[in-house]
Amino acid sequence: MSDGNVSIQAASSRDISELVRLFNAYREFYGEAPDEARALEFIGNRVLTASGQAEEQPPVPRYYLAWTDLNGDRRAVGFMHLIPSTNTLAMRLMWFLEDLFVDSSVRRRGIAAALLRYAEDFARRSGAERLTLATAHDNAAAQALYRKLGYIREEHFWYFHRLLD
Repeated sequence: MSDGNVSIQAASSRDISELVRLFNAYREFYGEAPDEARALEFIGNRVLTASGQAEEQPPVPRYYLAWTDLNGDRRAVGFMHLIPSTNTLAMRLMWFLEDLFVDSSVRRRGIAAALLRYAEDFARRSGAERLTLATAHDNAAAQALYRKLGYIREEHFWYFHRLLD
């Protein structure tokens, strides 16, 4: 997919170093320390699992990269991570947008919106009932974008987590 000067593509094994760079920046954004070796193992395993699998096959988690041309240099400037799930009440596939990140140097240029539009199109093509995402309570910029694009905040369910050792 191409949206203006942004191209969205499924991450492949040749993209792992760019994805790891952005993934570490994403973790730092949320207060985690960068860990290149662990990130490389984590991301590499997941990308290789999805690489080469056609979108029509049973769903697996997928990473997508947003690419743009900056001063004659093509580079990845954002990523998203989609995870398949099931809406048991609707008895249909759904996708959870687990991670969405755009490099701080290129924010407010429509890259996050392009990633979201791509995710929506991908979910529709897969026959999904919906695309769900979550964000931090204090991430006002992301929340404003989600509302602008028609996302509705969940008011019916509360989510609970229990951290495991």
